[in-house]
Amino acid sequence: MIKKLGAMFNNDVAIDLGTANTVVHVKGQGIVLNEPSVVAVDNQTRKVVAVGNDAKSMLGKTPDHITAVRPMKDGVIADFQVTEIMLREFIRKAQRKRHFVKPRIVICVPSGITEVEKRAVRDSAEHAGAREVFLVAEPIAAAIGVGLPVNRPSGNMIIDIGGGTTEIAVIALDGIVCDTSIRVGGDEMDEAIVTHIKKTYNLLVGDVTAENIKKTIGSAAPLPEELEMEIKGRDLVAGIPKVLRISSVEIREALREPIMAIVDALKLSLERCPPELSADIVDRGIVMTGGGSLLRELETLLKEETNLPINTVDDPLSCVVLGTGKILDDIDYYEKVLIAAGRD
Repeated sequence: MIKKLGAMFNNDVAIDLGTANTVVHVKGQGIVLNEPSVVAVDNQTRKVVAVGNDAKSMLGKTPDHITAVRPMKDGVIADFQVTEIMLREFIRKAQRKRHFVKPRIVICVPSGITEVEKRAVRDSAEHAGAREVFLVAEPIAAAIGVGLPVNRPSGNMIIDIGGGTTEIAVIALDGIVCDTSIRVGGDEMDEAIVTHIKKTYNLLVGDVTAENIKKTIGSAAPLPEELEMEIKGRDLVAGIPKVLRISSVEIREALREPIMAIVDALKLSLERCPPELSADIVDRGIVMTGGGSLLRELETLLKEETNLPINTVDDPLSCVVLGTGKILDDIDYYEKVLIAAGRD
């Protein structure tokens, strides 16, 4: 009976507020929501038409009076009001019927976030109904999520490739010893594909199509057997729909610039790492998480570039929110890794 009563009132929430997807973990229940960070708004009434999966299906297909937008850009809030609406809706979905108690919320943020951006995240969560807000750096949350011993005096290196940012950090004693945060991720890869197809074929494709191309035939290094796929878009010369076939070879070339930016950032982090922790990384390797780590042959490329073992986890998309959930389950134990987000 006491456990049931506690569950009714304990509705604390962990949120991985990502550029591409928002994942919500409720204390005692695990991951309860994983939806795209997209909101569709009626421009005339300013009312929300759809959030998450429903809104993503509208991207690039809306009439003039409806706008489907991604309020997160490069891992941080680009549209404060829409982010607040999105958070409120996701929290409502996650809590189901328990609306009478305001939750404590732990939210992941990029390690390179500014004080202004931290305040924007905190204010959005408070306006969306949070009782208390804590922030945690994404690399630490990811490391906790994959089970790395972040509280020990030994180096753990993690590279988290998300939709808007790539976070690379060396973690020891509950803190980030050195980190590199670049605003390059899955979105920049999609943009590179759109640009390549536009320049090469005078064909305009949307972001959703570009993402599908990346997932279907994209790669960071040569494949054992190269792939092809058929794509559809609008011919910029004739102005009519057109179909063509593209290969994984040219998509790999299109992705070269954002991928090499990630490689360079990884090398920079290794250069900055203290010698004693470098020895630990040689022994343990680098753990790779985030949706971007699913790109074919990326692990192979990073191994070749660094001569270090690269370990990709089984469920790279959920590592950050699972780590945030562990923090939420025992906030007192993980107090040192949290960034308190109270008012000054």
